[in-house]
Amino acid sequence: MSIEKVKTYFRTRGMEDRVLEFTVSSATVELAAIALGCEECRIAKTLSFHVGERVVLVVMAGDTKIDNQKYKAQFGTKAKMLEYEEAPALIGHAVGGVCPFAVNDGVEVYLDESLKRFETVFPACGSANSAIEMTMAELEEHSGSLGWVDVAKLK
Repeated sequence: MSIEKVKTYFRTRGMEDRVLEFTVSSATVELAAIALGCEECRIAKTLSFHVGERVVLVVMAGDTKIDNQKYKAQFGTKAKMLEYEEAPALIGHAVGGVCPFAVNDGVEVYLDESLKRFETVFPACGSANSAIEMTMAELEEHSGSLGWVDVAKLK
């Protein structure tokens, strides 16, 4: 189970006790905000894309969506999301729990500028009923991010 991979990762960093698990689903931005009792914008959703042969994750604020022009300028191709059934094998996490932690080797992670307006955000932790609160510095460190991008726009 991928939440166990994420917990193991955080255990080695003394942070496992910060992983939150809910008795309700947090598989969507709306459900995660309800489970956490916070605004949807503070949910750090992780979107997964094919970029040629590469798998790319973009972590962005919950109140945003991909800006196709910005995405193409950044990645040199049209945004093509992974299919639902591809996520577990290619990323290591199923849709609803996709996160930037403990992903498969070779998966590229980027953080979107839309997150920088918050002190802390809540990304998932590998399951459809989990999250962790993190600062931007912690998210940068623990996501293995290759950098910040600007590919989002407000919904």
